[in-house]
Parts: sequence; structure tokens; C-alpha cells
Amino acid sequence: MNFDDPVIDWRTRGFLHPELITRTDFLAARHSLFDGPFTWPLLVLRQSALTHNIATLARFAADHGLTFAPHGKTTMSPELVQAQLRAGAWGMTAANAAQVLAFRHFGVRRVLLANEIYDVGALHWLAGELEAGFECLVYADCPEGVSALSAAAGKKPFQVLIELGQPNARTGCRGLEELRTLTEMITNTEGVELAGVAGYEGTQPGPDEVRAYLRQLAEAAELVRPYTKHLIVSAGGSAWFDLVAEELGIDDATVILRSGAYIAHDEGLYACASPLRDVLQPAIEVWAQVISTPEPGLIMVGMGKRDVPYDIDLPIPHNMPDGITVERIQDQHTYLSGDGLRPGDLVSFGISHPCTAFDKWRVIPVVDDDHVVVDLITTYF
Repeated sequence: MNFDDPVIDWRTRGFLHPELITRTDFLAARHSLFDGPFTWPLLVLRQSALTHNIATLARFAADHGLTFAPHGKTTMSPELVQAQLRAGAWGMTAANAAQVLAFRHFGVRRVLLANEIYDVGALHWLAGELEAGFECLVYADCPEGVSALSAAAGKKPFQVLIELGQPNARTGCRGLEELRTLTEMITNTEGVELAGVAGYEGTQPGPDEVRAYLRQLAEAAELVRPYTKHLIVSAGGSAWFDLVAEELGIDDATVILRSGAYIAHDEGLYACASPLRDVLQPAIEVWAQVISTPEPGLIMVGMGKRDVPYDIDLPIPHNMPDGITVERIQDQHTYLSGDGLRPGDLVSFGISHPCTAFDKWRVIPVVDDDHVVVDLITTYF
């Protein structure tokens, strides 16, 4: 598959280009976002923010002695994945087998699969990829998971991270005794090899609970250390990676950070939660038109759930008169309250939670600070 020069035509949402054109030819025109062949709504990325954010987390990981495997589920974009690898990432993190497959086609040589996997077909495919030189770390949190990995293993064993969970949270062993039992099973099972431990602190309600969990993860790491060739420990979402750096400074271990949403940041969830909220820059803008002002105080915008994320916070209005707020969003409409906009006005919005933004767009324009389109990124969800 040619990721270097994808094509745009009538199937590419947001582009008014009915005839096929390559990325190279499209970018040569240096289109302005506001008078180029685009239609609304349209999600765009700011190049300066992307570049800044990628460099910022790469520098953070290096400064804190962390190995970085950004979570690729945020963008699923070969262009952005390669930019992260060029900035020094060890590899990429995936959430499921389909994402691992995509990353292999993106040219990624190392993946941390941060989830349990039972898909027999995918496991046999992955076993073959390991024999071909691919590197992949996988999770297990129970005997069934170890048995599934063992049954599908080929000539090279699966490298397993035992996941430590938390009560009433997501996956993972519930406590060190379960983890100890699984350690013994892996050590005595063919086709699997213990690489270390992993976890996710992001389900905890506050910093004290996060620290307590990370300290338990560090204890788990020491428990399994004697059974590993070289200890690997992994944690880190996009909200508490500073505490991961503080609490998982483990001697003679590779500590892999998995933050992903940082690349686009946002103006909602991570604008409040990120440790680098004053440093990272929101990279996403969604442009849409006012399509009706049917009554005083009501403004209808032609943008809906198919265009912009709404799972955590509603879109955040930009470039609008004071007092305008976003009230609700439907399939194709966004309701604004306030006055001062008229039908045909072009307005922009920020978003909250970038992980549910990229999947809505197959090709996304990248603009400079003057809103000239300087690149296109593609997504594969």
C-alpha cells in the first residue's frame, strides 16, 4: 500500500475534488483553507502544534529515562506514526490485533499490544510475524490468556507482560497473589516468555490513588524480575505520565511510556488533565458553517456527531461573539445559544478527547498558521 502519495476524489469527505488527484499534486497548489476545494464541516490539524507536541513528549521521555511507545489508537495515521518514530519513539502501542496489523503496514517494527488477546487467527498471524523478525509485547492477566498464547505460539515464544489491574477498573490481575500465580504458570509453559509487568493508572480518581497503584506496579516488577531476562515495565496514559516518571524509576529495567492523546492535545479533557497542559498545544480545529438562525438566541451549525467528538465534552466554540455557547449536538446539527452570527458564517471549534476525533476522517488537511494547506494525513481505523 502506498502511503506516500494517497489519492483524493469524490469519496474523500471534506474535499470538493470529484476527479482523482494525488497528494503531491494537491499540495502543489498551496490551497488556502478558506478558498480552496473544501466543503464544510471539515476537521484540520495545525502543523506547528503537531510538531511541537511530538517533540515535547519525546523530550520528556528522554529527560526522564523512559522508553516511549506512543499509543497509536489516537490517530491510526501512518504519517503521524512515522513522525513519532523519527522523533525517537521505540515503537508504537496498539489496543487490538487490527491495530497491530495496520502498524505493520505502516512500517512499524516494534509494537506493545496493551490488551489481552484471544483471537486465534490473529495470534497465529502474530506468531508468524514474530518469526519474521517483528517485535511485539503482549498482555496476559489470567491462565486462559497464557494458554491461548501458548497454543498459538510458533518457533519464537510470545513475550508476555503480566497486567496488574485495580478493583472495579479494567483488565488485569487483581492483586499481587494473582500476579505471582500467573508468573509461575508462564515460567512453566512452552511458547511464552515472561518479559515484565504493565498497567494503566488512568482509571484512578486522583494523584494519591495513582501513586499508590504505581507503587504496587513497581512492587510487582520486583516480584517478576527473577523470571525475566531483562525486566520491562509499562504504564502511562496522557493524564498522569509525570507520576509514572516519578514512581517507576526502576533500576536495570526498561520502563515504557504509552501516552497517545498528547499528539493532538485538546481544549477540554487534556487541557485540564495533562501534566504539560501549559506546554502542549491543541492541534485540532473543526470548521463548519452556520446554516440557520431560525429564532432569537438559536444558531444552527451544520456539524454533527459524525464530524466531531462528543463522548466527553461538547465542542468548544472559537472565533465567535461573546456569550455564544454549545448546547447540544445531533447527527448533523449543533445547537448554539446566543446571537451575532448569521447563516453562511464560517466558524471553528476546538474539541475534547482527540481519540474519538481522528476516526471520523479518512484524509485530514494539515495547515500552517496562516491556514494554508501544507500536508495531508490519512487514517486507517
